[in-house]
Amino acid sequence: MRRHQFARWTAVASLLGTLALASGCGTARTDHGQSAPTASAAASPASTVSPSPALTAAATEDLRDPAQVVSRNGLLKTRIVVERKQVRLAGRNLWALTYNGLYMPPTLRLRPGDRMEISFENKLDQQTNLHVHGMHVSPTGNSDNIFLNIAPGKTFDFAYQFPKSLEPGTYWYHPHPHTLSAAQTAGGMAGIIVVDGLDRYLPPELHGITQHVVALKDFQIVGDQIKTADLKMGAPTTRTVNGQLNPRIRIKPGETQLWRLANIGANIFYKVALPGSKFHVVAQDGYPVNKVYSADSIVIPAGARYDVLVQGGKAGTAELQTLPYNSGKAGNQFPQATLATVETSGDPVEPATLPTTFAPIDDLGTATVAGRKTIVFTENADGTQFYINKKQFDHNRTDFRVKLNTVEEWTIRNDSDEVHSFHVHTNDFQVMSINGKPEVNYGFQDTVDVPARGNIVVRSRFLDYTGRTVLHCHILNHEDAGMMATLQIDN
Repeated sequence: MRRHQFARWTAVASLLGTLALASGCGTARTDHGQSAPTASAAASPASTVSPSPALTAAATEDLRDPAQVVSRNGLLKTRIVVERKQVRLAGRNLWALTYNGLYMPPTLRLRPGDRMEISFENKLDQQTNLHVHGMHVSPTGNSDNIFLNIAPGKTFDFAYQFPKSLEPGTYWYHPHPHTLSAAQTAGGMAGIIVVDGLDRYLPPELHGITQHVVALKDFQIVGDQIKTADLKMGAPTTRTVNGQLNPRIRIKPGETQLWRLANIGANIFYKVALPGSKFHVVAQDGYPVNKVYSADSIVIPAGARYDVLVQGGKAGTAELQTLPYNSGKAGNQFPQATLATVETSGDPVEPATLPTTFAPIDDLGTATVAGRKTIVFTENADGTQFYINKKQFDHNRTDFRVKLNTVEEWTIRNDSDEVHSFHVHTNDFQVMSINGKPEVNYGFQDTVDVPARGNIVVRSRFLDYTGRTVLHCHILNHEDAGMMATLQIDN
């Protein structure tokens, strides 16, 4: 039986203009979802000004996959420097919060069982830390410990020993200091992690196919900087792919490519579609599916990832879009926007037969349930304070306890009028039902939406690692404003 595990800049030559995206909430709560103010490294007096309209542009350059740092002989060793730096982005010079001076930092690429060592230098004038989102690895010590605070001017050595059972797929890295997570992630601090190994489940004719990181990052502009303070989820925002504005993705007629769709922004939703084509999902949240399924569009909340196969159709162009999405009457209405232009051209190739069955099935439906818990998401009327089980986050308090090597069933209830996303560190979960309707088990996840005034039921198996970790809403504005709780995994 598979063991589940937990685990997402260059100039545009010609701008066609600006497009003011629709903003606001479905109620009078126009200030809904603001984040806490940040220190001066992330903000300036201009940050109190409303952000500029979203930018749009013609597809004038090809998609560039991020640079890669790849493990060698079982070790990925690298250095990450965190600093506020001016970058060339969407045709403008903008101050951003960067990893190694880049808005789209390198992809960290490794294999199950590898070790990763990161020398992490903080050049901001505020604390930060590092979270490897979705990865099944120790939550303690100098590993995936989000309770660490790396002070300004300090360097910290992270070390992660991943198990051989680590699932192949797409993960990401970002900061996780409480009250600063949204600001720092929105400012640009987010990159991709790829765990190789999906090829083992693909038919031979699909080995070695073209792969693309499709990292979805958005930013709001205020003055000459990316806005980080007083973030409003419904405000106009510029959506990029790999830090590029409407890049061109090239594919041949009939060609099959693997796209790693990853929402590595702080707050907003994407409903991704490529009109005339389907996405064939082979992994979700870094977990290979047991049965490939097809979708015309995929809703991707902040933090979630989908690895999909895409086949080129007839010669021509189509827009990779995010479609309109409404997160509830107390939430936000996100408008349609173009993410990239897909150009189908060149010599046609014979379309490959896509797989149907994929990875082995891991099903907790028949597991012995050692405990049950109820987790309730609520918020105040103004949408400025958020709660789990009527409490705001306190890192000194233990909110939930579980036992290693057991399975628990949790009901996550959303008693608010907007969608929240549920995310837990260290171990993935199987979604059993949504609003009482049983869910098809394609595989485990680490981030899932909880409908407004609705509920989901999940089951999780706690493997390999003890220690203190967290669960939270992955709308980072909400996490920073209290919607996070501690989880203690005991022997």
